[in-house]
Amino acid sequence: MIQQWLGFSFTFSGDKYVLLALGTVMYIYGGLPFLKGMIGEIKAKAIGMMTLVAIAISVAYIYSVAVVFGLQGMDFFWELATLIDIMLLGHWLEMRSQMAASRALQSLVALLPNDVTVERNGEAVKIKLEDLQSGETVIIKPGEKIPADGLVLEGLSYINESMLTGESVPVKKEANSKVIAGSINGDGAVKVKVTAVGKDSYLNRVINLVQEAQATKSNTQNLADKVAKWLTFIAIAVGIGTFIYWYASNGDIAFALERMVTVMVTACPHALGVAIPLVVAISTTLSATNGLLIRNRTAFETTRKLSTIIFDKTGTLTKGSHAVEKVFPLTDEYNADEVIQYAAAVQQNSEHHIAKGIMAALKERSLTLWKSENFSYMQGIGVKGVVNGKNVVAAGPNYFAEKHLSLARNPN
Repeated sequence: MIQQWLGFSFTFSGDKYVLLALGTVMYIYGGLPFLKGMIGEIKAKAIGMMTLVAIAISVAYIYSVAVVFGLQGMDFFWELATLIDIMLLGHWLEMRSQMAASRALQSLVALLPNDVTVERNGEAVKIKLEDLQSGETVIIKPGEKIPADGLVLEGLSYINESMLTGESVPVKKEANSKVIAGSINGDGAVKVKVTAVGKDSYLNRVINLVQEAQATKSNTQNLADKVAKWLTFIAIAVGIGTFIYWYASNGDIAFALERMVTVMVTACPHALGVAIPLVVAISTTLSATNGLLIRNRTAFETTRKLSTIIFDKTGTLTKGSHAVEKVFPLTDEYNADEVIQYAAAVQQNSEHHIAKGIMAALKERSLTLWKSENFSYMQGIGVKGVVNGKNVVAAGPNYFAEKHLSLARNPN
């Protein structure tokens, strides 16, 4: 066909057998996914796109082989290769989209730590996560990941649960508070009694929900499968009808076969097989790029009907991180920049989310980070240290209540 387009001829003795060999490799290797899919659809009594494609490429290949070995007519190796290539491209795009979702799922699994520190016979022992049993007491150090769902026995800390609950602000956890596997401990140490591990954990239930969502087909895909089922029946019926008509008209079996194969190959809906996976791949990729993870395709399709969206979490519309909005010096002894510098000096050794906000403010203002000495963490209260020979305390309302001091107010 290309030779006809470009107006030249390239032939040699036995070239048709070379074409047959290439066509056979294309049919067996490239067409294998569709042939397997057809068997699966037939067993499941759910005739669909795979069956239609498999029939089209099989008819084209078998007829082309017959032409090579002497049957009068035109071979369909070009159409065979084109059909297989286009359909494989569509399925590759669909699988790429599914793999992106799978990688997102793997990132959830990665939230769990490999090793866990448990308390056994009054001693802290490090074990593998898979050896952890329900009912054991786990010691969670600052910055560590929570290995299993549980109940806080002692200690106080702020835990980051945003990757699981969407809550951007770290949540205060103290005795009798529930913790979730996969969340990240703040700057406090806590002891947790394990209540659920493995398949019973909250994280595992989330993973199962995502897997189920990935396995479900959208309404458009279901519609395409139904259309493909009827197109298969129609293509077979019209193909057979075409053969009967032309064979009855002129009695030339080769001519009638060629017409039948032409109808069955062209009846295969290339666009239907490629367009839907392509749309799914592009839409989910664009969404993920803009921070929207699609876990349910049916729900995603329904969003075209939305007229109003209600946001229930502050972090959804904000950065979800603490930041210094404004500094109010209460005396003329220190200006706003010096207040930031003193606060940052004692906060630089802390992992608390407020400390990170103060350090970010220091960097934004291009201020020098002063050294601090005698750093001390006051659990649930704040931090203190010595900066430039001065005792500096960076704390919240609990400090004022403990020291029976009046809480400083905004002078404005």
